[in-house]
Amino acid sequence: MSTVSKKTMTSPKRIEPEELNKQELMQYFGYKGFIGLVRLYLRFLYNWIIQSLARMSPHPGLACIFQRARGVKIGKHVMLCPLVNIDDVYPHLVTIEDYVSIGMNTMIFAHGHAGYCMALKLNYYPRVAKPVTIKRGAWIPPGCIILAGVTIGENSVLGAGTVVTKDVEPWTIVAGNPAKVVKKLEPVATEYDD
Repeated sequence: MSTVSKKTMTSPKRIEPEELNKQELMQYFGYKGFIGLVRLYLRFLYNWIIQSLARMSPHPGLACIFQRARGVKIGKHVMLCPLVNIDDVYPHLVTIEDYVSIGMNTMIFAHGHAGYCMALKLNYYPRVAKPVTIKRGAWIPPGCIILAGVTIGENSVLGAGTVVTKDVEPWTIVAGNPAKVVKKLEPVATEYDD
């Protein structure tokens, strides 16, 4: 016999998870009816194609052009290495400032949800979409994961494979899962500062 208490589902009528996800996205983007559904699917297709081109681009400048076309706000002198994945659904919520380097296989998420697990989705983990900001001069090596609502501080450094769930202070080195402070750097001025 289970001792876990069960919360009552908050849904007024039974809805399948695929339908709920579709309704949430239609509402977020302001789409209605059949034409809205077509626009939603065309948005997904466009983002998938352009994201694929950006991920496979042999040149960081091309990757930036493709990601900008998706709505990612990207500054000057940004290096996006191959296989960088920037949120598939909410790319417009991601900002990457000047002089940022992002290594291969890094994933940046501006949203999260419990997928198709309705008990968790309806009672604990509803869909969230929050901006992600990567400040000027940040260095993000390969394999990092940056979650929704996070700001990576100016001239901060992540260790390879770091999972960032909270803001990273400027001039700080973090590493691990979840990210923990390894070292504080002494701020220095350069000719590249505005």
